[in-house]
Amino acid sequence: MSDTDRTLAVRVTAQPEPDPSRALWLVKWLLLIPHIIVLALLGVVFVVLTLVALVAIVITGRYPRAIFEFNLGVLRWAWRVGYYGYAANGTDRYPPFTLAERPDYPAHLDIDYPEELSRGLALVKWWLLAIPHYLVLALLLGTNTVTTDGNGTAGTLAVQTGLISLLVLIAAVGLLFTGRYSRGIYDAVVGLNRWVLRVVAYVTLMTDTYPPFRLDQGGAEPGPRPPSPTDLPSGSEAAQPAVDGGAVEQGSDRAEARHRAETASST
Repeated sequence: MSDTDRTLAVRVTAQPEPDPSRALWLVKWLLLIPHIIVLALLGVVFVVLTLVALVAIVITGRYPRAIFEFNLGVLRWAWRVGYYGYAANGTDRYPPFTLAERPDYPAHLDIDYPEELSRGLALVKWWLLAIPHYLVLALLLGTNTVTTDGNGTAGTLAVQTGLISLLVLIAAVGLLFTGRYSRGIYDAVVGLNRWVLRVVAYVTLMTDTYPPFRLDQGGAEPGPRPPSPTDLPSGSEAAQPAVDGGAVEQGSDRAEARHRAETASST
């Protein structure tokens, strides 16, 4: 099975805004305040239920279906908010207040429900096995920079300094002046968010599929990998067309007869 086939348990897709607003992104932080409040509360429940799921997986090898659907809904909500906001600034459509999948919204997240999960992996994958990806996520998402006053008291606002935020800012400034969202930056931003969501699904125990170290850019998930020579049958004769020995022999006889006739006529 190819890497692409193995990652299909987690699918992240998006469609770009056909006619984006030049300046709406300047006030989206204000428009998103209600969503941020709701997601903060949902996030607490998400963490608690993930711990409950961890215990259930260790005991039964299964992720409780009701918890899975709720947690998937929270991740969908967060992805829609991020796509509208500063994780992508990919649409001007305000995200709905719902845990359910919304086919009419331009950002989607689907995770196949796992019928069975490894009990042993549940104990180590979210902290030990995911360490390499945590290092990558630190680069993509950055760290919070908090300003302080002269007395060392924490000041105003935390600022994300990751690669995703930087690319979105560059694209937003370009959008402000040109009215266009750079397609190259858009594809990269969606691909980086896809990487993040794959890791989140893995470390929150929703899949045993290890996230690939691969940047799949663009709004669509990558298609199946075309077969390589190593995928063909081992016997080289299986790939060769059958040769009719009788036809070859008859062809040789005709050629020899023609040669004799030409020799006789020349003499």
